[in-house]
Amino acid sequence: MISVITTVSCPTQSVKDLAEKLVRSDSSLIVIGDQKGPEAYPLPGCEFLSLDDQRQLPFELARTLPTGHYARKNVGYLCAFQRGSEPIYETDDDNAPLESWQPRSLTVQARTVHDPMWVNVYKFFTSDFIWPRGLPLDHVRNGHTDIKEAGGPLHEVRAPIQQGLADNSPDVDAVWRLLHDKEFTFERNPSVYLEPGTWCPFNSQSTWWWPDAYPLMYIPSFCSFRMCDIWRSFVAQRCLWELGHGLVFHSSEVRQDRNVHDLMRDFEDEIPGYRGNHRFALVLERLTLKPGIDHTLDNLARCYEVLIAAGFFPEKEMELVKAWVHDVESVL
Repeated sequence: MISVITTVSCPTQSVKDLAEKLVRSDSSLIVIGDQKGPEAYPLPGCEFLSLDDQRQLPFELARTLPTGHYARKNVGYLCAFQRGSEPIYETDDDNAPLESWQPRSLTVQARTVHDPMWVNVYKFFTSDFIWPRGLPLDHVRNGHTDIKEAGGPLHEVRAPIQQGLADNSPDVDAVWRLLHDKEFTFERNPSVYLEPGTWCPFNSQSTWWWPDAYPLMYIPSFCSFRMCDIWRSFVAQRCLWELGHGLVFHSSEVRQDRNVHDLMRDFEDEIPGYRGNHRFALVLERLTLKPGIDHTLDNLARCYEVLIAAGFFPEKEMELVKAWVHDVESVL
């Protein structure tokens, strides 16, 4: 297993804790640097790739991605693909694994949920009023409210994308933080499986990926920073359905000691999502894609074509998508 993060900081305590967990499980860590940040990253079991290192890699995307951007994490994904890692665990440098954290498996026991369109998955892990970043504000109250009965009995599902929640400072939007900001701990309830056709945003903070879904890890560059991993999640979900799979959410597996944020700036960066997330999903839902793993990269590219036509991304995003497709094909 390989874990991937990007950072502009020296090793944080959260990353040190993760690295220790990874060493114990015979796993490793790839750290992607950028224009700002350290020139070295002294940490056992860690491979640090500076911006110059990245440009020496045999990946077209490594030379064409913008700098000073979270999307440089894409280079780390490609490196993990090249090393044959299974699974890939992605997180951020302010997320520390809980004591219970351990590598996950492709199959999982979960309760199944199937609701039309949007589900507020946080409702399955708390009765408090809270919702994940990226959920349309007019849908935050959707879904089951009885967290003990929600989803029915446990059964085994195969899930190539699995999202873990975060305690202390969970992944929420700026509206929730401006109104309710507080330390938060989710209940340790059973995992939840969202069947194809059911939407819920997921992030890049504590997420597990298996090979069937590797081509869907692409993070777009030419959109709001606060939307890049959320809009990635919608594209990934839509393509995942063509593989016959849904998305799994687990109870908390990390504690986020959140880096300093300007909440009003976050709010401004999230406006494209507040105004467009529902339409974004509708554009993808109405799109005809081809079923089967052989069509995953084509489906990904097709999603970005229609999203560009719908005005969510500029044309230059497609050049990066094409570079991603080329690089993925070269290593998978």
